[in-house]
Amino acid sequence: MAVKIRLRRMGAKKNPFYRIVVADSRYPRDGRFIEEIGYYNPLAEPAEVKVDAEKAQKWIANGAQPTDTVKDLLKRAGV
Repeated sequence: MAVKIRLRRMGAKKNPFYRIVVADSRYPRDGRFIEEIGYYNPLAEPAEVKVDAEKAQKWIANGAQPTDTVKDLLKRAGV
């Protein structure tokens, strides 16, 4: 089972809001997930990123692969 840390799109049309989740790579983008570890709001000025660093590090240590976008967000959040 390949576990990924990725974005789950929430919010209305033309008003995106993303949750950072840990999910099996076989599940759809907005489908089932294992755990929510943070959120990302690109419309706020400046963009808002909140991540539970402890959970993120635990999942990465257990082999979860962050997507490219989430990798950048984790760096920005200081994880």
